[in-house]
Amino acid sequence: MLKKRIVVCLDVKDGRTTKGVKFQDNKDIGDPVEMAAEYYRQGVDELVFYDIMASADGRGPILDLISRVASRVFIPFCVGGGISSIEDIRSTIAAGAEKISLNSQAVKNPDLIKEGAKVFGCQCIVLGMDAAKDTSMPSGYRVYINGGRVKTELDALDWAQKACSLGAGEIVLNSIDADGTRNGYELNLTKIISENVSVPVIASGGGGTTKHLSDVLTIGRADAALVASMVHSGDYTVGSIKEALDKDGVPVRLQ
Repeated sequence: MLKKRIVVCLDVKDGRTTKGVKFQDNKDIGDPVEMAAEYYRQGVDELVFYDIMASADGRGPILDLISRVASRVFIPFCVGGGISSIEDIRSTIAAGAEKISLNSQAVKNPDLIKEGAKVFGCQCIVLGMDAAKDTSMPSGYRVYINGGRVKTELDALDWAQKACSLGAGEIVLNSIDADGTRNGYELNLTKIISENVSVPVIASGGGGTTKHLSDVLTIGRADAALVASMVHSGDYTVGSIKEALDKDGVPVRLQ
């Protein structure tokens, strides 16, 4: 049986790790380089690094910061934010990232997924998707871009399937409604996407207890669970999360 992965997310703004609730009221919580090193020490399976203002500011990724994080961790490291061209993908990989997350830019230019997969391989191209409940959409969920600030006319399931057909090798699926609330993942959204695409799905948004992770990895059918607030707060370590999941019968990689 494939092991379920625990992924820690570092949202970065102005070179510092930040955390908000439903994409608002972000607070500075530390140095992303030191935090990445600590989560690596704790045994996290992967790290995701999002520059949450890059697209809105119309700039590219902060390569120096990416390089400094990459020098401290030796696990898969995914970077998103402000990546709008093949050259951006190439320079981000050269700085130390194994995977590239395309979110707003993928919506604006879907061919970037196709070209990125062609040049660097599907395993390198991750679709980052921010979705919120909307009963007017066929799946019940609408896609948003620019850090959740701009709504699109895209249905979440339709967009996920299209991105996979273009070459995305993985999806990080974030529920805007659940983001930062620590009240549990959006199980319905996660299950809809997981059951209807052929690539791994990382559930994001709402993790607050180990029961939440257990639920999204089993009921929600996710391949991995992304956490932020529950470890940034110090309430849990990566190790304590994995031990609890193991006791629940969820297959995880233990140190």
